[in-house]
Amino acid sequence: MSLDVITIPPASGQPPVGLIIVLHGWGANAQDLASVVPVLNLPDYQFLCPNAPFTHPRMPRGKAWYNLEREDYKGLAESRQILTDWLKSLESTTGVPLSRTILCGFSQGAAMTMDVGLTLPLAGLICLSGYLHPNPQPAKTSTPVLIIHGRQDYMVPLRAAQQTRDTLTALGLPVQYQEYDMGHEIVPAAIVLMRSFIVETVSNTR
Repeated sequence: MSLDVITIPPASGQPPVGLIIVLHGWGANAQDLASVVPVLNLPDYQFLCPNAPFTHPRMPRGKAWYNLEREDYKGLAESRQILTDWLKSLESTTGVPLSRTILCGFSQGAAMTMDVGLTLPLAGLICLSGYLHPNPQPAKTSTPVLIIHGRQDYMVPLRAAQQTRDTLTALGLPVQYQEYDMGHEIVPAAIVLMRSFIVETVSNTR
């Protein structure tokens, strides 16, 4: 099983200074977050927006990293392996090493970002309206993490973000945490913070 990916090359027309991977949430698809790319205003970066490998159980056009309606998160192990293998292959196809790659996800995509991202030598991780899976894999890196969550998020409670922050901080990871007066969404202020985190994080790897 392979991933269907939307590729957005640098608007500058030059080789990318960094790579940004964006993972969509449960029931959405790659196109959903690809629309955010122009707003980030990062013309020197290449963006990759993969579709999750599974079809959502009720939304014909929706995709899923695993089945959230099952307690065993059916499909998680498969998605974890597919995503890990794909990320490891990217340097050979893009020329950008993992050390200059940012993994970013929204909701279920953020959970996958935390799950897989902490096991790879990535430049940084961005968790938008996300959560940690139960019994997360042991962190193998000290990758910087940005966590953004809405105080009025009724899909993924704010407490999930606070628990993610506390767990990662306890593991010794550098965590930047920000709450906004928003629901299960990405507001303009969050875009600004994401952009500054990406630029600062990747510039520190050069």
